[in-house]
Amino acid sequence: MAPKTTTLLVIGGGPGGYVAAIRAAQLGVATVLVEGMAPGGTCLNIGCIPSKALIHAADEYDRVRRANTTSPLGIHAGAAGIDLAVTQAWKEGVVGKLTGGVAALLRKAGVHVVGGWARIVDGKTVDVAQAHGETLRIQCEHLLLATGSEPMALPQLPFSEPGGKVLSSTEALALTEVPQHLVVVGAGYIGLELGMAWRKLGAEVTVVDVADRVLPGYDEDLGKPVLAALKRMGIVLHLGCTAEGLTADGSGLRVRSRHADEFVLPADRVLVAAGRRPRTAGLESLQLDMDGRAVKVDATGRTSMRNVWAIGDLTGEPMLAHRAMAQGEVAAECIAGHKRRFAPLAIPAVCFTDPEVVAVGLTQTQAVHAGIEALSALFPFAANGRALTMEGGEGFVRVVARQDNHLVLGWQAVGQGVSELAAAFSYAIEMGARLEDVGGIVHAHPTLGEAVQEAALRALGRAIHL
Repeated sequence: MAPKTTTLLVIGGGPGGYVAAIRAAQLGVATVLVEGMAPGGTCLNIGCIPSKALIHAADEYDRVRRANTTSPLGIHAGAAGIDLAVTQAWKEGVVGKLTGGVAALLRKAGVHVVGGWARIVDGKTVDVAQAHGETLRIQCEHLLLATGSEPMALPQLPFSEPGGKVLSSTEALALTEVPQHLVVVGAGYIGLELGMAWRKLGAEVTVVDVADRVLPGYDEDLGKPVLAALKRMGIVLHLGCTAEGLTADGSGLRVRSRHADEFVLPADRVLVAAGRRPRTAGLESLQLDMDGRAVKVDATGRTSMRNVWAIGDLTGEPMLAHRAMAQGEVAAECIAGHKRRFAPLAIPAVCFTDPEVVAVGLTQTQAVHAGIEALSALFPFAANGRALTMEGGEGFVRVVARQDNHLVLGWQAVGQGVSELAAAFSYAIEMGARLEDVGGIVHAHPTLGEAVQEAALRALGRAIHL
């Protein structure tokens, strides 16, 4: 069979890959996209979307279950129950709608999608192993790598075969029965999001992490309300401890404390959430310059090989779908001959724990380390009407700004529903807002957004509601 030829070949149909393919096609670039899963990659199929669906289902079940006890709202319900098979079917339905929508968008844009797994021959040639057993060779002028990332196993806790005891986040999202004892290795955002969800669904959950606090990648103050919530939920924490491996009979997890004491935690499932790494397998033939484990790129997405590009998790931290999407647009426009650079002032990071956490831009500590004189102020949700009407009075919004001209440098928030504030935080930084700008904007009442305004006003020394 003669090889297929195209101007742009995108390997990977996740958020970065499919956005790049659609944008390139919009600009008149003949584009082929190769993906082994349904369009949407890890994020839509086994990552962001199914995890948020499971978290929502867990929240709804927990809300009904708690209504069977004394409720401050006066709501009473019968005994709660859940059919996890139905829950999983609903979750997969959500995934199907979104992946189907991405497929339709690709068709509409004129992108040719090839289902299968790519093997790179060289910078202009790729062989695709298709589901029906045939191999399709594709030759291209530009090669865009968007292969994403994969969960990291631990040497002492390799992932099990399907149905086994040691799970990655992928398997933890697909369980059809609630574990009796779930041990989560890793107190970062993935471990805590899924640990909290399974606790709400009825599992006894224990979290183990070598760090001394939860959410070590976030500012410490943001983790304190999450820590309080974990304890209220009955999740047991073993911080400053190391997972050593399963017991000989496989019934528990051996854990060693910082004092070198070893103990065993009962576990019928162990979720290893130790982070993710760029998926670089198969790229060896290109001999690209690397930045640690990640492929090194410039601000346009160019790698060290001419006309070979890379975006998303493959290019390192922060490994976030919205970063990949933005990089994908930039790379596609550069391939089409436009002048673009990926140089955002800030990229929002959101943790969908209960309460949620958002961080955009610099903390005050980071600003000081960068040699910037900065001021900061926070406004507690305990003084926000909307938060109190949602039983969400915990947490706060904090703003960081330059001392000299009040230019906003960063935002941090923790509380119920604060993920929806991420866009406002990003707008303020990217558009060069000052504290006076944020404080002077009319914010709708009653909303959580009022806490954003009040934080800016407090930084100016004139908060109204505190």
